[in-house]
Formats: sequence, C-alpha cells, structure tokens
Amino acid sequence: MTVDFLIVGQGVAGSVLAWTLDQRGCTVLLVDDPALPSASAVAAGLVNPLTGRKLVRTWKADELFPFLHQFYSDIEQQLGVTFFHSKNIYRPFRSVSEQTDYLALAADPDTQQYVSKSVDDQAYSQFIDNPLGGLEVTQAGWVDLTEFVRIIKGYFVRKNQFFEARVGVNDLTINDRNVEWQGVTIDKVIFCDGVQARENPLFDWLPYNPVKGQILTAIVDKYSIKNIVNQGVFILPVRPGLIRIGATYSWHDLDWQTTEDGRTFLEMKVAPILKVPYQIVGQQAGIRPSTKDRRPIIGLHPTRPAVGIFGGLGTKGVSLAPYLAEQFARYLLDGEDLEPEANISRCVSLYHGS
Repeated sequence: MTVDFLIVGQGVAGSVLAWTLDQRGCTVLLVDDPALPSASAVAAGLVNPLTGRKLVRTWKADELFPFLHQFYSDIEQQLGVTFFHSKNIYRPFRSVSEQTDYLALAADPDTQQYVSKSVDDQAYSQFIDNPLGGLEVTQAGWVDLTEFVRIIKGYFVRKNQFFEARVGVNDLTINDRNVEWQGVTIDKVIFCDGVQARENPLFDWLPYNPVKGQILTAIVDKYSIKNIVNQGVFILPVRPGLIRIGATYSWHDLDWQTTEDGRTFLEMKVAPILKVPYQIVGQQAGIRPSTKDRRPIIGLHPTRPAVGIFGGLGTKGVSLAPYLAEQFARYLLDGEDLEPEANISRCVSLYHGS
C-alpha cells in the first residue's frame, strides 16, 4: 500500500493539515495516540486579530483572518456541522487614558477594519463592569476544538484513514525518497505532535519555548452575553449560563496538572470585570507548543526530506493553522515557497545531527 502523507498527531495542527491535503486530492493517513495529552483538548480556541493590552494587530492578520473564517465555515457547510462561532470581543475600558488610546486605534487605518463602529455598552453592563464603556474587536470568535477534532477524526474514520497509534521515529524506516511504516510506503511523514516534538529525535533541536496555560469553567446564573469579553482575562460564553475564564501563562512547572495558584490568579483577574457571582465547575491545564521567536515551524527535515513538521503554533494555533496549512500544501505539492518567518530553514543553524 502506498499513500501520500502520514500525519502524526491530531490536534488542531494535524486536523487542519490533514483536511487541507485531503481536499487537494492526496491520500492521507491520520494517526493519533489518545493516551498522550493534547493542548487542543484544553485550549479555548479563540481567534482574535487585536491582542494584548495595546491591541496589537496579530502577525499577518490581514491574510489569516479572512482565510480562517472561510476555511472553518467551508468545513461546516460541507459536513453539515457546527463548531466555529464568529463573535466580537468586547474590551471594557479600564481608564480614561486607555479609552483615549483604544479610540485612537479605532481610527487608525491599519486597525479600524477590526473595530466595530458602534458598541452597545448597556448590553454588557448587567454582568460586566464597564462604567467608561468599551470597544468591540470584530472578525474574532472561537472554535470548539473538542468538537472540531472529533469531526475531523470522524471524517477520516469513515474513509478508513484514521488510526489510533503512537508513532515514533524508531517505528519508521526513513529512506531518501519515502518512509515505510507498518507495511505502508509513505511519500512524506509530517509530525503535528505539538509540544511532544521536543522529544522527537529528528526535531528536538528546534527552539521550542513551551507555555503552560490554565482555564476555568464556571456557571453564571442567567449569563446572557453572547460575545467574548477580554480585559486581562477572557470570559468566553460556551452556552447560556456556562463560561470559560482564562488563561494563565507560565514558562515553569511544565506539566499538565492544574494548580490552586492558577485558579486563584484567574479569580483575581476576573474579579474587577465580572460583576455577578459564579461557581467554578472545572479547571484544565495544557502546554502550548510555543517557540522562542513566537513563530511557527514548518517544513521538511534538513537531511531527511521525507519527514516534515507542522508545529510551533503556540497560543494562536486556531488562527494560524488554516492559512499556513494551505501554504505548506502548496510547498509540498506545487513547489511554492513557504512563509520565511515560519520556515524551518530559519532554524537550520541549530541543527548538528546527521
């Protein structure tokens, strides 16, 4: 049996890349080990073109955001499913100076396309402390990643192209032109295994800088706000009366365990924003596969061209994956160039293997 691609790992990166290659007519085997922890199983799945305290435009936002909205909507339409929720993000002003700064951003030609021209502050005031009003970021939203991963898995299961297995380098026979795995000849193996890439001997030299994050799930009686609220922490309405609060960022104690410190921090951060009582019913922790230069790592191994990686998507994986998967597909199938800032070639000087 011969196939075009073996995709190792079915988080957001593997799911998006597998779908992209499949839609290009490639034969794709998607393999995942459910015993391994996954950041995609924990992440809130936010997409946000203006981030941080200063509302900085996300890297390549003008290309990423139209593409991701079309990408996720096309899958929903093709498969008759729902997992992508287009929502504005409300940013209540914390001070008069911040109000002035944010409103200046709203008039800036580089950012005004991502800012709503009118905001109904009263619609938030029952639940959110916003005496100075606020600003709404448009073209934002969230992907229900648990549902998205389940849907993509089901698609490949129906095609008999999904397998539950742990695939390590030692399980592969890597040749110059292809790879052998369990009697299958594969043109390219692409690792999409998130933070696990640090333990992959072919890619452990890459400049990963993992970030642990924790999120709370809470019940809020009659919480009716449909948009996301974000000011220091986000408040994501999952369904009426159920919200997620996040997230923490830690470069230490990189495990998958929740902590009391994480819960206390998020409660402290949400206290000035959320005016009504809430009851915490869940807490999750994950490790984001971030990199030292905060850019993804995409491409083929420098000396093993039959093996590649699609990783390092970090905190913005849901936004980055569709656009960069399309770029990777064009590179693999059509010989087009990769985005230089995401290309693995920028890291080759760190490679000292054989």
